[in-house]
Amino acid sequence: MTESILSSHQADPANRARLRWRSRRGLLENDIILTRFLDAYETELTDEEVDALTRLLDLSDNALMDLVLARKEPEGEVDLPHVCALLQRLRIA
Repeated sequence: MTESILSSHQADPANRARLRWRSRRGLLENDIILTRFLDAYETELTDEEVDALTRLLDLSDNALMDLVLARKEPEGEVDLPHVCALLQRLRIA
């Protein structure tokens, strides 16, 4: 049990800093949305939510913006329940 706690995202400041750095985007709108979301919820994110956010960050800026603005719905590798749940939180934030 101790090993899973130590390997969690929240237990490692370097992982948290890396996630915040990856959230910086070329599209200013994405950058603002992600920064505000992390400012509000970063310390509460579960490892599953971090995985979901990481999957979204792997998308291009335009694809991410389309999902956040609900112009499109997730498909393919990002069409997972935990990704959709985090996307809903991003849309509300």
